[in-house]
Amino acid sequence: MRAVKLFLILILGSLLYLSCSAKLSEDEYYQKAKQEYGKNNYQQAIENFKKITEYYPNGKRAPESLFMLGFIYANDLKKYDLAKQYYTEFIKKYPKNELVDDAQYEIENLGKDPNELPIFKQIAGDSVKQK
Repeated sequence: MRAVKLFLILILGSLLYLSCSAKLSEDEYYQKAKQEYGKNNYQQAIENFKKITEYYPNGKRAPESLFMLGFIYANDLKKYDLAKQYYTEFIKKYPKNELVDDAQYEIENLGKDPNELPIFKQIAGDSVKQK
């Protein structure tokens, strides 16, 4: 009888472990990542975006997820080396993606003060011309 109880406990424990570690769908990871990012829980967002790139490398959300890893590291966490790594990987993996120009722009301007960015210089120049 004791052996049966122990066996049942092991089976239930295994089922519990497997149900907690079950892989989510790509869209579920994406929704979780976006929700966490919206709450400024950057590490949780990163973990979910990484799971998309690891579990679904050819999925529809993989390019954007890889881009978002670079974006979060650059703009929210100010970890420019990691941002550059993810942006570079993104450009290499998805050279025809619509976000490639954005990734290249981000790489070129990592760590710069917003007032140094070309877009703001152009806007400032335009406003001076209008006066």
